[in-house]
Amino acid sequence: MINLIKSSEIPNDTSKGLKYKKISLFIVKKNEEVFLYLNRCPHLGTPLEWNENEFLDSDKTLIRCATHGALFQINNGKCLVGPCQGKHLQSIPFEIKNGEITIQEQELFSITF
Repeated sequence: MINLIKSSEIPNDTSKGLKYKKISLFIVKKNEEVFLYLNRCPHLGTPLEWNENEFLDSDKTLIRCATHGALFQINNGKCLVGPCQGKHLQSIPFEIKNGEITIQEQELFSITF
């Protein structure tokens, strides 16, 4: 298991970008629930954030792609609006152990890029 970050380091209703061995990820914490995704838009494969750690829309209710403004649901990564409508962000399986957000390296590298 790889420890990415402590859950307590991510305030509620915010997002944070992370890198693990050149793989770009991001975490969203909404209503004290944590979601982890690959930082890649399903439309063009571009990074999603506007600025460092800014993955959410102004209302902090949706994930927003900086390239074409596509909007994704936080809880499942489904694209609601934009050129990738109906597609999903790639979620990353994780566990929270002793307050640490952890991933399995083999699961991360099994993702098709």
